[in-house]
Formats: sequence, structure tokens, C-alpha cells
Amino acid sequence: MPVKPWKVLDSTRDRSYRVFNLRTDRALSPRTGKAHRFFILETPSWVNIIPVTPDRKVVLVRQYRHGIRDITLEIPGGLVEEGDSPLEAALRELYEETGYRAEETLPLGSVHPNPAIQNNLCYTFFARDVFRAGSQEQDEKEDIEVILRPLEQIPDLIREGAITHALVLAAFYRFFMEGPGRGV
Repeated sequence: MPVKPWKVLDSTRDRSYRVFNLRTDRALSPRTGKAHRFFILETPSWVNIIPVTPDRKVVLVRQYRHGIRDITLEIPGGLVEEGDSPLEAALRELYEETGYRAEETLPLGSVHPNPAIQNNLCYTFFARDVFRAGSQEQDEKEDIEVILRPLEQIPDLIREGAITHALVLAAFYRFFMEGPGRGV
């Protein structure tokens, strides 16, 4: 029997926080005819950007992540703020987190971060020939260290478990397997 969409019987926004809203949907299973409740995180779309310098170094960021209570190695990224396009958000995050700007930026596509409980997309961009243009502009909740690594080391950093953020892994997949990093 083919999978069919579930009919949403009702939907309620339970709580609103700065970066997400909690929504409860009650939906009818087309297979069983029974209604079930589902909890959804409504959140703006996100962006990631893979910045590479003219000498083929990737600009990475290290930061503390409260969800896992540990430090991660990532690419710059963040929320798409109201009124911003995904590209504008990616370029803003690149500068705020690293102080770098890009000569050229190419879209690499988007993914659903977790469609089981989230309604957003994460867009990924490649920034070619980035250069230091100023100082980081971190907000009071950020503490970010900028690290440059040769592009050729990224697959090893992933294999060794130094890069574990799923959306960063998806970004590098797009870069290496489908985009400008193919064949590196």
C-alpha cells in the first residue's frame, strides 16, 4: 500500500521562543484511521557557508554547543532572519562569525534538517576566494574561534570525527560529491 499524506485535524501553536515555535498537530493516519498528536518545531530556515581562501584553506569555526555541552568544529552558519534571502543570511553569518567576505558565492542546494519534527530548510553556499575584511562581530551569546584548514584535510577531519555536525556534513557532501569540490 503506498504511503499517503496524513490529514491534519487541528494545529495549535503552544509556545514561542526566540529561535522556534512549538506547534502541536493532531493528524489522522490514512492507514489506521486513528488520530495522533505530533510536536513540531517551527523555525526559520538556516544557512551554512563553506568559505575557501585563494590558497585553498577552509575557514572553520569552533564554538560551544549547548545541546551537546561540547565544542564543535563547523563552517559559519545561522538563521535566515526576516527580510533576508538565504544568500544574504549566509554572507552576514560569514562576516559576523569570521570577519571574512567572499569574492564569489555559489548555491549548493538545501536539505531538511529533521523533517520528523522540524519544518525548515538549511541552505548551503560555497564562498570562493574569501578574504579577511574586518573583525568578528559576535553577539553576546557567541564565543567563536576561527580556524583555517587546507581543503584537502576536510575529508580526514570528517572521517576522524573532528567534524560531526550533521548539517555541516551535508554541506561538505554537496561540495565534494556534487559541486565545486568534486575531484579534490
